Amino acid sequence: MATQTGMATPSGSAARSESAGETVAERAERQASFGFRDVAVEAKQGMVDAVFHKVAARYDLMNDVMSAGMHRIWKDAAVSWLAPPRGRPFEVVDVAGGTGDIAFRIVGRSGGSAHVTVADINASMLDVGRERAEKRHLADNVDFTLGNAEELPFESGRFDAYTIAFGIRNVPRIEKALAEAYRVLKPGGRFLCLEFSAVDVPVLDKIYDVYSFNLIPGMGKLVAGDAESYQYLVESIRRFPHQERFADMIRRAGFSRVSYRNLTGGIAAIHSAWKT
Repeated sequence: MATQTGMATPSGSAARSESAGETVAERAERQASFGFRDVAVEAKQGMVDAVFHKVAARYDLMNDVMSAGMHRIWKDAAVSWLAPPRGRPFEVVDVAGGTGDIAFRIVGRSGGSAHVTVADINASMLDVGRERAEKRHLADNVDFTLGNAEELPFESGRFDAYTIAFGIRNVPRIEKALAEAYRVLKPGGRFLCLEFSAVDVPVLDKIYDVYSFNLIPGMGKLVAGDAESYQYLVESIRRFPHQERFADMIRRAGFSRVSYRNLTGGIAAIHSAWKT
């Protein structure tokens, strides 16, 4: 189990910024990471939106570049762990899943019994998802809704499951997104998150760093004409909390039976939890 150590934070007046008159914690609440940069929380969403407006039409290609094609296997693994039931209604909200990758897999795995509401803050991603749903004749099983993960436009206790794949690291306030996940789930509902994570295999971590920082942005420029977006996505993975820390965040949101499974040596991980 991974552990973290750190220096104690001074309290009282010593913890206040001399220039701003605010505590370190207060300053942190105003900031969010955008790749390796810290930006104002209010600015991050617009910056992330700009990235995904650019990559929406090439989303599958983007994920193939980022994961060397493994994202398809990882998504299958996540939906297998979710195990949507066949033969009875099962209502799912898939957050930040605009192009429908997870939603379509859930419907297929359920034999058509599941209904998935895809909520994404990015209209370009939703446009791609709607078009793909029509081509797959799944429009009756999948709805697409413009929505912010931090303030979902759904009533409390509506869904049997909440899924999010490769999206939560782009949310400015992850704690708020987790609180919303808890709110919209029914008692006994399932939370399932697939996200890039921290490699825990010696040597593989070094190889992955070389691949990520030296090859992915270059491939993004070559195949999509966009190195900058891919550079951000690589950096955002490194800033995301490692597996144990993220599991603690899920627990603090009120979930129980929190667990995770590493995929491909921790390059990605699936986090599972339940609302009691």
